Amino acid sequence: MADESQRPIIVKRIKKGGHGHHGGAWKIAYADFVTAMMAFFLLMWLLGSASQGTLNGIAEYFKTPLKVAMSGGDGAGDATSVVKGGGNDLTKKAGQVNKSTKEQERKVMEKQALDKLQQKIQSSVEQSQVLKDYKNQMKLEMTPEGLKIQIVDEQNRPMFDSGSSRMLPHTRELLQQLAQQLNQLPNRISISGHTDATPFGNGQAGYSNWELSADRANTARRELVAGGLQEDKVMRVVGVAAANPLIKSNVFSPENRRITIVVLNQEAEQAILNDGVKPPLSQEPIGPIGPAENAAAPAKAE
Repeated sequence: MADESQRPIIVKRIKKGGHGHHGGAWKIAYADFVTAMMAFFLLMWLLGSASQGTLNGIAEYFKTPLKVAMSGGDGAGDATSVVKGGGNDLTKKAGQVNKSTKEQERKVMEKQALDKLQQKIQSSVEQSQVLKDYKNQMKLEMTPEGLKIQIVDEQNRPMFDSGSSRMLPHTRELLQQLAQQLNQLPNRISISGHTDATPFGNGQAGYSNWELSADRANTARRELVAGGLQEDKVMRVVGVAAANPLIKSNVFSPENRRITIVVLNQEAEQAILNDGVKPPLSQEPIGPIGPAENAAAPAKAE
């Protein structure tokens, strides 16, 4: 029997195939990199859209994390004023700015421009040798829609020939002078014609106060354009007849016969463009012309 210690030792080695994966660690690293870049760009966007007061608040937080707890308010970027929360800072120099601040600032500036226009129109009429006698026939007021200018009839001083859309000379001159003032602002205008409640009856079949008021409004538009008003500034021309009397206690009053011009603010203009989705608050609502028992026999409207 041979000595077993002399036998050779055989070691078996198993070779694995070389077609396996080389590892997926790089994919995880790439995903982390993309996520970090997205977070970075999101942070840049947020910082770019934040107000200066908010940015100051963020910086202040890292300097003094307990500032809000010690001083009160909604955030570290609150304005340093008696009223906490920053309020509506139109200067945008201090405090957290409300999202609606820009819109409020626009409205304030628009209101100031319309107030200035109102003062110019009043001053222009009073200084005119021809028109100052008619200043009582022009009524100006600020409404939620904008500056409303109403030119009304007086008992012995009408704007048009009786029952006609033919304009009298003093009305023509007044509108032409008004056109120069209306061009000073970019605001567009609305023109409406009104009659009193006296039914129209001059023999023209189908012609009523509705047609008469619309014709008078369009005559006013043509006269404003002749005076230099830019045609594209006219946004609406309507006839309201006697549906919205100025003197509601007397629907037959001469003052109900009038031309109304509204210098529209942006909100009212958008409401008109959107077909009244958000109706203006004061523009010529349709209402009754007066109690039936007050109706007069058919006569020629003024």
